[in-house]
Amino acid sequence: MEGVFFNNDNGYIEGIVRGYRSALLTGANYANLTQCDTLEDLKLQLSATDYGNFLANVPGSLSTSIIAEKANEKLIEEFRYIQKQAVQPLSKFMDYITYAYMIDNVALLITGTLHERDTHELLERCNPLGWFESLPALCVATNVEELYNTVLIDTPLAPYFKDCLSAADLDDLNIEIIRNTLYRAYLEDFYAFCKNLPNPSNEIMSALLDFEADRRVINISLNSFGTEITREERLQLSPKFGKLYSAGTEALASADDIEQVRLTVESVGDYKGFFDTSNNKSLEDHFYLREMELCRNAFTQQFTYSAIWAWVKAKEQEIRNITWIAECIAQNQKERIQNYISVF
Repeated sequence: MEGVFFNNDNGYIEGIVRGYRSALLTGANYANLTQCDTLEDLKLQLSATDYGNFLANVPGSLSTSIIAEKANEKLIEEFRYIQKQAVQPLSKFMDYITYAYMIDNVALLITGTLHERDTHELLERCNPLGWFESLPALCVATNVEELYNTVLIDTPLAPYFKDCLSAADLDDLNIEIIRNTLYRAYLEDFYAFCKNLPNPSNEIMSALLDFEADRRVINISLNSFGTEITREERLQLSPKFGKLYSAGTEALASADDIEQVRLTVESVGDYKGFFDTSNNKSLEDHFYLREMELCRNAFTQQFTYSAIWAWVKAKEQEIRNITWIAECIAQNQKERIQNYISVF
């Protein structure tokens, strides 16, 4: 019966998203891409997929950055199309997806401004999914209070800033603390929202966000080595949910070498082997592999919002794969071209 009510408001969007998922590159497509000798060959191979003529109007010679930019534009266009069709609570769910890009844009702009980068160039690098009207004004903020009161108070990120206002003037360390504090508050808010969604959306999204929280906790611990960040500050930056929470989170906050992190992380069955580099896979590669596994599992269920999250993450991984293959071709590093992460 719940499927009837779900399809009434969301059936069309889920159908569109599953169509997008079917258009993701296959193993055969990747095999063809890795055989290319030039970026023009790559363009020709991609034209036979759902990407079609997305590079047709590119002036001059192709570059890896142009290919990545055009592929991202296609993702953004598709996301915005389904976002326009969404009604509550799906529209709010999709808004939550964009909040992560808003946080990244905020961190990018204030970091770039701190290092006196060109404002126009910084704004061009911002993800359009995380754009908001007052974003360009971030370039004039000199401290956290000014950042909040003049720019962010009228954005969806405002509630997440309440724990950042005690930070001092903006510098590299404080900006990274702000980014992680915002992410923690955002993930906890999104997690609480997803818990109130109908089944199976709540169960699948809980698993997906558990992984997101754990990934952040692990990275916070590793990136804290050699800094002035204390155990208490690490705990404050860590989301209060996930498979590692709470014993694992506390252990990671106290860890002072990679071996302690490894033992804590691999105590969770799903994360065994994450620090195994014998197969030329980095920790980040293992994160991406696990993320794609969760996304594939999300598509096995029907009547669920999680298909949208899974499609966005799968599409982003596909774009990283295309960019990697293009870069290997451009740099004549064909021996490394197979080091991409399989999506489906």
